[in-house]
Amino acid sequence: MRRWYEAWQRTRLGTRITLGLGALALVVFAAVGVTTVGIMHGYLDRRLDEQLSKSQNGQLPLLRETHASPQSVYSWYSALYKVRGGVAVPEPGGQLPGDAKQLASIAAEAVNGDVTRNIYLRDDGPYRVRACPVDTDSVLLSAAPQKDLDGTVQQLIWVEVGAFALALGVLVVVGRLVLRRGLRPLADMAGTAHDIASHDLTANPDLPVRAAGTGGGAEVDELRTAFNVMLAHIDTSLSAKTEANERLRRFVADASHELRTPLTSIRGYADLFRYAAANEPAEREAHLAKIREETARMTVLVDDLLLLARLDARAAETPLRPERVDLAELAGDAADAFAAGRPDHPLTSSLATAFADADPVRLRQVLDNLLANAAVHTPPGTSVHVSVTASGGDAVVQVTDTGPGIALSDQERIFDRFFRVDDSRTRGNGGTGLGLSVVQSLVTAHGGTVSVTSAPGRTTFTVRLPLAPS
Repeated sequence: MRRWYEAWQRTRLGTRITLGLGALALVVFAAVGVTTVGIMHGYLDRRLDEQLSKSQNGQLPLLRETHASPQSVYSWYSALYKVRGGVAVPEPGGQLPGDAKQLASIAAEAVNGDVTRNIYLRDDGPYRVRACPVDTDSVLLSAAPQKDLDGTVQQLIWVEVGAFALALGVLVVVGRLVLRRGLRPLADMAGTAHDIASHDLTANPDLPVRAAGTGGGAEVDELRTAFNVMLAHIDTSLSAKTEANERLRRFVADASHELRTPLTSIRGYADLFRYAAANEPAEREAHLAKIREETARMTVLVDDLLLLARLDARAAETPLRPERVDLAELAGDAADAFAAGRPDHPLTSSLATAFADADPVRLRQVLDNLLANAAVHTPPGTSVHVSVTASGGDAVVQVTDTGPGIALSDQERIFDRFFRVDDSRTRGNGGTGLGLSVVQSLVTAHGGTVSVTSAPGRTTFTVRLPLAPS
């Protein structure tokens, strides 16, 4: 039984539905056929009983005239029986061709009312017998053949069997065609899924494809929509994964390159320090200072890498500790520090009060990086301006310089990690190529945005953060 069930489960859905519909139709046809035959048989029996009743009304005077001799007209028989003491005895010469005891029993029973029975008469086959009382001790018993009636019922059965068989065949064939057409969208979706499963999606940017077509009803349309939404989600996830893997690969390669430079310098200065150990103390101090400088540069690089990694990972314990901060005050402190450390870049500011929920330490890092970027990438004497305003529910911080500007092609990648507009000059100034990447990651972590607009003579970095509720 289990084997049959497993085989049934492996059968295609269309075949199972077709067989199920065929079985259901067969049960319905059988029920309709049995009911129809039963109704027809009862109707013909009632008609035969009516004919027997009419025949008895016409046969009774004739029987009495012939002294109860049995009458036979076209295989219809009639005879009189006398009932005495509950026993029926046929009138002399009135015995019908059949089981005498059975006929006498029917006649005796009919004393109290009309009786109809189905019996077999000798050599004549099935007969319908009707017995009715004609006076206190006489019973008229008539018999009519049922061959024609049974033949009619048998013919009806064969007609119904043929008609139902033809209808069942048409139902199965047409139902199979309709189901195949209705299930075609499901087959198309299955084919799409097989195509996706048989290809390397990362190597085939055109995949996954979408389930196309129409029809199949509301349920199939809903399934097709859900299937395509799932494929779109897979496509987006794969694209994001591919992009993340490429970014990680590039990030690891750039980080390795950036770390290799200070490490090489430290190793070189250490070798020089070893050879200079027996020489002048001033020379040794110079080498130690260079080692400390490269170590500090590598520390900044590692700290930036760690911060970016934590922001990318979105760890449960976020590196931000937000509080209500006045950006004007924070920008003023950053401007004072910049003016003290970069006297060759004149600084101006316009600061309006604007409160935001932010981590003051990380936001100060954003401002310091933007100001340092303006100083590193512009020649001495370039003026820098920092402003804080409130606009449209956002706190807007802008850092503007009057330097040579950034090329349009470079603006698209300005926030990429380890990207440098002028690689040699930046590295010579001690930059890591992560300053603006850190700015973008920190601003995004605060729920804000950062953008750049640049033209020769004016470059502006704009940071937008949501204003804190009043």
